[in-house]
Amino acid sequence: MQIYNTMTRKKETLVPQQEGVVSMYVCGPTVYDYIHIGNARPLIVFDTFRRYLEYRGYQVTYIQNFTDIDDKLIRRANAEGTTVPAVAERFIEEYFKDADALGIKRSTVNPRATEHIDDIIELVQTLIDKGHAYPVENGDVYFSVRSYPGYGKLKGQDINDMENGVRIDPNDIKHDPLDFALWKGAKPGEPSWPSPWGNGRPGWHIECSAMSMKILGPTFDIHGGGQDLIFPHHENEIAQSEAATGKPFARYWMHNGYINIDNQKMSKSLGNFFRVRDITKDYEPEAIRMFMLGANYRNPINFSRDLMEQAVTSLARLRTAKERLSETKRDDSLQTPGLEEQLETFRTRFCEAMDDDLNTADALGVLFDFARFVNKYASEPKKASDTEKVSRLYAELAGVLGLLQKANAEEFPAEAVRLLEERTAARKAKDWAKADAIRNTLKEMGFAVEDSAQGPKLKKI
Repeated sequence: MQIYNTMTRKKETLVPQQEGVVSMYVCGPTVYDYIHIGNARPLIVFDTFRRYLEYRGYQVTYIQNFTDIDDKLIRRANAEGTTVPAVAERFIEEYFKDADALGIKRSTVNPRATEHIDDIIELVQTLIDKGHAYPVENGDVYFSVRSYPGYGKLKGQDINDMENGVRIDPNDIKHDPLDFALWKGAKPGEPSWPSPWGNGRPGWHIECSAMSMKILGPTFDIHGGGQDLIFPHHENEIAQSEAATGKPFARYWMHNGYINIDNQKMSKSLGNFFRVRDITKDYEPEAIRMFMLGANYRNPINFSRDLMEQAVTSLARLRTAKERLSETKRDDSLQTPGLEEQLETFRTRFCEAMDDDLNTADALGVLFDFARFVNKYASEPKKASDTEKVSRLYAELAGVLGLLQKANAEEFPAEAVRLLEERTAARKAKDWAKADAIRNTLKEMGFAVEDSAQGPKLKKI
């Protein structure tokens, strides 16, 4: 499998440290609010990557953190008259509701910064001891960027060029304008923890280094996140981690592109800032997933109502094929010559697309070709065991992309299901008047009844 490594700026063959095992760390949200559509893209991209690795037989340790101590959480807690832990707990719970709706598999571990304070303090002390960090009089501790010769390698920019764009504050207590905070001295009314440099709390960058290395070791396979994290967050992670251990930090770096809204950058000030749950009021979560996977993960993607409607239509095409398979008439006396070869061709083409730097757009193209094959296949009676083979592979490939995961395309209220059962019983008893009355009641509830060879089914009107 080839993946684009941001560090080397080229596609490379994925070769894990341990054969058959992939260790992966993806930066998660700061839990002070509901996740927005921009947050959803890395969730879906890296979840799909994980699913594909597992499909190919890898054992994946997948870590995604929660930043549960930060200026934004502090401000929200103060505004609401509550505590930072209460805010964090609330929005972690809300995060899981949205992530579950999007079909995101649960991480192996979801570490929280506040659960790793001792690990963070130990890492900061190591950097001080090795001459890569220094405490200052107000209790802050800073990383000395110029002490690490490789700084700027992820961004691809020389450190001297970076300094040209930095505003120099004559009152700055840092030794160098480029230095960044590892530990922040306590301020009145803020959560804090005791440390060798006084009470305080961790800086943003240090938490990911401490948590990833604690769980995955000093060197792990893949670090992922959005392009906005390349600099300074991931650059700083590399510097502090490698300065502390003397070893490479992550072997491959993967970054997804930005999301624009109607060709404009998403911004609260522009009024085009959408939370995931705002969008799921109008579009089901699997359609959002379909939309996200329709473009190369490294490219910018433009969110619009028109494109979402296209995703809804595309998803319906895949579901229709799945339904037609389930309705295929059975005739075990028939053979389907060349079926195994045709199915293997779909599998091979799908894997070739995914092996090419997670090319989900081409993989979806293969799935739509498969759907066309299915529609033709299901038009005539087939051997049951053959239909099972087709159905199994179709579900497998869709499942790698996190699509068609519901047992049924739609879920219906218990009352509607009960009425459908009553109508079925009325039809068996040849009570056509009652059956028609129930159909009308269901129609008033917003559901149509479709009678098929496999029995009646509900569909939303």
